[in-house]
Amino acid sequence: MTVTSDSNVALWVFGYGSLIWRPAMQYQCEYRATAEDWARRYWQGSHDHRGTIDSPGRVLTLVKLPGGMCEGRVFGIAPKHVEKTLQALDYREKNGYERQQLVVETQERGKVEALTYIAAEGNPAWLGDAATEVIAEQIRHARGPSGLNKDYVLELYESLSRDGINDEHISSVAQALNTARDN
Repeated sequence: MTVTSDSNVALWVFGYGSLIWRPAMQYQCEYRATAEDWARRYWQGSHDHRGTIDSPGRVLTLVKLPGGMCEGRVFGIAPKHVEKTLQALDYREKNGYERQQLVVETQERGKVEALTYIAAEGNPAWLGDAATEVIAEQIRHARGPSGLNKDYVLELYESLSRDGINDEHISSVAQALNTARDN
């Protein structure tokens, strides 16, 4: 159960992908948050969760984009849960991701310094930019220990839609997946 008080928060965690729809951590509170000058992109390969070595899936990372805006969720972690949360997140966000601090803004708390995980260009699983159709095709066929890659994409798309968040990149990939499914 989520407690709504943030008076005892020792760590803020910014989620921009699967943490939005499956946080899988104990948190005191959560708020909608925005990271300015960043954009989420399906440019990171996944052979550990949503694909395999032979058929890597595509998962999100943040990329610098001056003037861009990435809306997600920031979770407040109580002191007694910080160590366990970091261990779980380090395992979950492996395969090229590194911890980084970002300043995110919430309506309720203003600016907050939060931990997030970013897979930088040049890491061993980096796939980089591609046409939407190419990204969708790779996602459509990928499956890993955490399930179908397309489920990862569609869960986020639906969660963002419920929150009234429109992310052009996420929408275009989800639409490409849905269009191909309809044909």
